[in-house]
Amino acid sequence: MTKAAPPVPDTVEQALDPTWLTEALGLRYPGIEVTAVTPGPVVERLSTNARFTIECAGGLPDGLVPTLCVKGYFGEKGRAMVHVGEPEARFYAVLAEATGVRTLRAAYADVDPETRHGVVITEDVVAAGGEFLDALSPYSPEQTAQSLTELARLHAYSWGPNELMNEPWLASRLSTYFAYRGVDDIQANFDGPVGVDVAPAVADAERLATALRTLATRAEGPGWTVIHGDAHVGNIFLDAQGAPALVDWQVVQRGHWGIDVGYHIASALTTADRERSERDLLEHYLESLRSFGVDRPSWDDAMDAYRAGIAYGYFMWAITLVVKPAIIQVLLQRLSAAAAAHDSFGSLGV
Repeated sequence: MTKAAPPVPDTVEQALDPTWLTEALGLRYPGIEVTAVTPGPVVERLSTNARFTIECAGGLPDGLVPTLCVKGYFGEKGRAMVHVGEPEARFYAVLAEATGVRTLRAAYADVDPETRHGVVITEDVVAAGGEFLDALSPYSPEQTAQSLTELARLHAYSWGPNELMNEPWLASRLSTYFAYRGVDDIQANFDGPVGVDVAPAVADAERLATALRTLATRAEGPGWTVIHGDAHVGNIFLDAQGAPALVDWQVVQRGHWGIDVGYHIASALTTADRERSERDLLEHYLESLRSFGVDRPSWDDAMDAYRAGIAYGYFMWAITLVVKPAIIQVLLQRLSAAAAAHDSFGSLGV
């Protein structure tokens, strides 16, 4: 008989309770008994990330490390939007191992069926010598090629029509972004200190919003697959050996592969590095797709997809408000420069 999952916790205190952890981790590690929990640092944004260390009766089971991290929507801001954690928790429960993509290794992932609160327990990669990145971290074209390989691995797994693409938690969410942010937010960013380096040719809030709406209305077709959905450099971590992996799967969804690839290349690299290496990197991605068994798109189709993906990434950072301003400023510069260079608006008919 399959052991029933314990209720998804509502608070950090519940998530760090030894009795609850025994039940939750026992789904993957039968027979485990957590006897003690030592809380560690807590990062509170919309989601809550709490690091902790466990002790177990008879020692740890094979394959489990003592240093872990729980992510949920436990704080005052997060409780009002617990449903945004559902896609990430389902990704870790259903797709993370199946795709083989380099990401955090989950020891537990579940969703409350009523509230849709998604909670995930992963290994603490910082304790293991890993490093989470942001736009102020150096990231080379060679590293970008490695993370593009992981995106190709993810995309190839569900390329083309399949039952997985019909899962409600993977529904395209491009049109839903306007429920939270819009033209006024974009214009405020452009007019404020974070917009000082936005390329003048694409410093048009209305056109950018229209470009995203155009993308959102495109019908599903060739090249649609499961995408990360927010593949900027800040959603990368380097493991102790320096190899990149993808994190933060809150907006995983079905969509066109170009959204991830254009967004990733244009956000990960300085403008000078992108200009020197983007064609080689796009070719690397296409060859990675082929190596994973997908018939690679034509170069012309790939370039069109790349241009559209840049516009998507540009929109995502133009609506961003609650991130360190220096990071927003850097990413708006990079993404707007790429959008201007490739006439991303024009490629979308805007």
